[in-house]
Amino acid sequence: MSLLVVGSIALDSVETPFGRRDDVLGGSATYFSTAASFFGPVRLVATVGDDFPQAHIDFLAARGVDVAGLERRPGRTFRWKGRYEFDLNTAQTLDTQLNVFGDFNPELPAAYLDSRYVFLGNIDPDLQRRVLDQVKAPRFVACDTMNYWIGSKRDSLLKTLKRVDMLFVNDAEARQLAASSRAITSSPRAPIRWPRSSTRPALATASPAGSWATWRVPSARSRRCCAEPS
Repeated sequence: MSLLVVGSIALDSVETPFGRRDDVLGGSATYFSTAASFFGPVRLVATVGDDFPQAHIDFLAARGVDVAGLERRPGRTFRWKGRYEFDLNTAQTLDTQLNVFGDFNPELPAAYLDSRYVFLGNIDPDLQRRVLDQVKAPRFVACDTMNYWIGSKRDSLLKTLKRVDMLFVNDAEARQLAASSRAITSSPRAPIRWPRSSTRPALATASPAGSWATWRVPSARSRRCCAEPS
């Protein structure tokens, strides 16, 4: 199985009621590739600065993540600072420094072009499509997005979703994307459609009540499964 992930790698500073940590390893590509490494090999495409600790790269490589697509450039690594309250569900952004990630322009190594499975991390939807333009014939494409892209680049995001099989968002982002205040997870059908596939999962949402996946099958409007929060 060839699984490609393209996204951000960051150094995060996080405050919670239980403690604080500065410059810890973060970013959508980091979290996804680490989790996916439990199930198979992962190909990683991202960019970091010359201040990025080699120990973090060694950590990913030790998990079987192919880091040939990880670009190290002169400058500082993407940094994010945020605060969580007791529910640990909503982050308050205190500071964002894009640094070398600000002009990230993903170029896939030749060995990655035949990737059958693709995960597009939370990056500019224009860049997400640029990745898809390079992959030859992906069997399944999933992507992540956030409220910033939904609000600022909605039309571009919708273009990306036409080429995606599955979208990961939280409950608030699903409502924003659907321009609806009703609970997406309690609805018999999600008011968001993607034409790439009629039988594969279409929407995965998460909320404090749990996680849901909604997809369409030929014989019904939709099917849903849910997982209780851990």
